[in-house]
Amino acid sequence: MSTPAPEEAPVPLVVRTRTIEDPENLIGLLPQTPDALAWLHGGEGTIAWGVARSYSPDGPERFESAQAWWQHIVEAAVVRDEVGQRGSGLIAFGTFTFAGEPGSLLVVPEVIIGRRDGQCWLTTIRPALDRDVELLQTPIRQAGPVAFSDGTVDSEQWAEIVAGAISRIQAGQLDKVVLARVVEAQLDDTLDVRAPLSRLAENYPSCWTFLVDGFFGSTPEMLVRLDGGLVTSRVLAGTIRRTGDKDRDTALAGALAHSSKDLEEHEYAVRSVADALATHCTGMNVPDAPFVLHLPNVMHLATDVTGVLRDRSGILSLVDSLHPSAAVGGTPTADAVTLIAEIEGFERGRYAGPVGWISASGDGEWGIGLRSGQVLESGDRVRLFAGCGIVADSVPADELAESEAKLVPVRQALSPRS
Repeated sequence: MSTPAPEEAPVPLVVRTRTIEDPENLIGLLPQTPDALAWLHGGEGTIAWGVARSYSPDGPERFESAQAWWQHIVEAAVVRDEVGQRGSGLIAFGTFTFAGEPGSLLVVPEVIIGRRDGQCWLTTIRPALDRDVELLQTPIRQAGPVAFSDGTVDSEQWAEIVAGAISRIQAGQLDKVVLARVVEAQLDDTLDVRAPLSRLAENYPSCWTFLVDGFFGSTPEMLVRLDGGLVTSRVLAGTIRRTGDKDRDTALAGALAHSSKDLEEHEYAVRSVADALATHCTGMNVPDAPFVLHLPNVMHLATDVTGVLRDRSGILSLVDSLHPSAAVGGTPTADAVTLIAEIEGFERGRYAGPVGWISASGDGEWGIGLRSGQVLESGDRVRLFAGCGIVADSVPADELAESEAKLVPVRQALSPRS
């Protein structure tokens, strides 16, 4: 069970944000420490390190518990923000487990560096008066040789699990289930996580590159963004691998946009998100048809669902309502999550769980922890994850190929540069 949120206000945190010159390479400023944090998109975002406060909720009420803890931190803080940008001032980074198992974490860092809309800033957060912070670019140690191997089940066994799920769907037990695979990476030395983080941010600028407590990746899927009352969720479901040939990929994009199997999978995911947001929002906009999102390795069917917040919910309340969506669980959600626990063969941990940040106002951005890896305690091993949406028309061999495509970003990021 989660540790109850404190009933009394903690010792106040002193928060100061001021403008600084553009450091250019944000990731290069991160120290090579386990408490390094990052949230980057298109060259903008924040990096951070140190632990001013942290909280580890678990169980089905982990989001509610985290919100209560964060509210105590906010109410007690003394904030001087000279910048006033999204992500300046008091913020916390977080990662939540998929099914409520231990591993969720909310962290208030000691040092934050941000860049947005041509403005750069430094935030210090401490339970004392501010002191100077020396910002130093340090060399990033690139990855050496790495060996990849199957995780808890091999590819053949996983295809059999998919076939079993298809049989259940065709028998009418559920409409869709998302099944994930694990691949293990063994490195020849302790990983400098800044190396794969840099490559992911460079190769996938349209994705949200994240790092929290050794959980890192570049997710193309924004679970929810809250910005001054405007709510946005990007839904991805339906995937096809790119070939690298422009004409061939154009034809594949057209096939994806008209694929009945992929459109069915996508419809389930959009419906689950729209229904969850409708309890909090007015002025909902749910496009009639998806667009094709082009990434370097794959293409996805994508829909941006938007609305205007009509209650006083903070972003963690929205996360609680949305997770898990059909894009990472299935339809009906409860049945799909039960089946995942029964047949998937491993505990997901933070994979496919929410990851992101929250501000003192309750705004923030939370993606879904996809295209991701978890650095294990030894420091020289990483667990990689990829999942696929399974519906009645799915073909096990095709789903296996799709999972391999989704593993490409982190595989490449961990491998030596050619």
